Amino acid sequence: MEGITKHFGSVIANRDIHLELREGEILSLLGENGSGKTTLMNMLSGIYYPDEGQIYIHGKPVTIKSPKDAFDNGIGMIHQHFKLVDVFTATENIILGLKEEGMLNLKRAAKRIKEISERYGFEIDPNQKIYNMSVSQKQTVEIIKVLYRGADILILDEPTAVLTPQETEKLFKVMRNMQKDGKSLIIITHKLHEVLEVSDRVAILRKGEYIGDVATKDADQQSLTDMMVGRAVSLNIERPQAEEIQPRLVVEHLTVKDAEGVKRLDDVTFTANSGEILGIAGIAGSGQRELLESIAGLQAFEPESRIEYIDPATGRKQLLNGMDPLKIIRSGVLLSFVPEDRFGMGLVGSMSIADNVMLRSYRRGGHNPFLDRKYPKELANRIVNDLEVVTPNVDQIPLRRLSGGNVQKVLVGREIEQNPTVLMTAYAVRGLDINTSYTIYNLLTEQKMKGVAVIYVGEDLDVLLELCDRILVLCGGKVSGIVDGRSITKEEIGLLMTKVGGGE
Repeated sequence: MEGITKHFGSVIANRDIHLELREGEILSLLGENGSGKTTLMNMLSGIYYPDEGQIYIHGKPVTIKSPKDAFDNGIGMIHQHFKLVDVFTATENIILGLKEEGMLNLKRAAKRIKEISERYGFEIDPNQKIYNMSVSQKQTVEIIKVLYRGADILILDEPTAVLTPQETEKLFKVMRNMQKDGKSLIIITHKLHEVLEVSDRVAILRKGEYIGDVATKDADQQSLTDMMVGRAVSLNIERPQAEEIQPRLVVEHLTVKDAEGVKRLDDVTFTANSGEILGIAGIAGSGQRELLESIAGLQAFEPESRIEYIDPATGRKQLLNGMDPLKIIRSGVLLSFVPEDRFGMGLVGSMSIADNVMLRSYRRGGHNPFLDRKYPKELANRIVNDLEVVTPNVDQIPLRRLSGGNVQKVLVGREIEQNPTVLMTAYAVRGLDINTSYTIYNLLTEQKMKGVAVIYVGEDLDVLLELCDRILVLCGGKVSGIVDGRSITKEEIGLLMTKVGGGE
């Protein structure tokens, strides 16, 4: 890619970028949120067209105006948010949109999918419906979809954001197999230890400009972070001890069943204290989502379950059983929740930052028929300034036009600005660059020191061990241990996550 420039109105997303990808290499593309990584790759995959510059493949200039043009040139992109039809099988999704002879011969397509799977080490059932698949299986379908179309250059946007460590290792193995087969891969990720583990070279963008590249063997986490941010950055998480620790939320015998009657949570009991960060660890699907949604009033639970909130001002105990989110707010419980699904549950993509903030704050105006737009706009500007959200304005640009990391900053910032007494976060730093991640960790610690009970669901065990005061480990919906974050080891938590260990 030579001299690539892309504008969105007055915003320059990419400016005069020169990027080289070599045959049979894994290149990591690194940069802070909003630095233009996904925009650049969207031009390579045909979603956007550059305003200036030229793309060359094997030295020949090519024009890529659509994803079809990209496929014709052997380029396929696996997006952060999957583009699959839930009610179709893997095979139907993979051949969808193809115009080749006998394309509806599902048997022949399934056979070819199995051949691709065996060649690179994928595990997939071609006849399985998408709605029955795990996140990693859906991702596998997306990768096979581009390989089926003959891609030699694969772009993976945040491929490990929703994968467990075990699933990530499997993906890396597949990526290395593809590399051995002569494929070239570009991986966009914020997880520096993964960059160092899987890539041959790292290219770095900063504020839409190309900073340079470095051989992975010559880099470490600190040097990459400093290049990304443009200054020395401290990668330390502070964990001060709060003076006063009081019970704020008491959960007893929490049991949740799904529509089929399968227990997602089984007799979960714990206390979340003010002045403490309680980490929740577990393999994906161990009941983390159901736990937070039960507390937030979004998930029904069994009659023997009990969730009790203790008011910090009066010490009055209040039972939250049977309350929906609106009742919880009206009862005076100051609860904030950063859900896992940022657009499905947390925010409205077609609305601006200010309007999304107003969704959370409009009730403060009482029964006045006119909405107060001044306060949400002030709050939105504060979030943008404090968390360095990259956006031209807070009240015109739809939220979905921002990068995934900037969207996450808006969601976390909005919930913290509500001044909660209980703050629950599910994967609060997923998709965030390392610099912003540390900003969020420090914000959570600030909340803790203000006397907030923070419940932090995370996938990075190293962070859980550095950030949290206590860690509750879930395995298959049951509590396999509640441990001290300062003294437990990563290996011991790993054993509890697979229930080899046990006890408190």
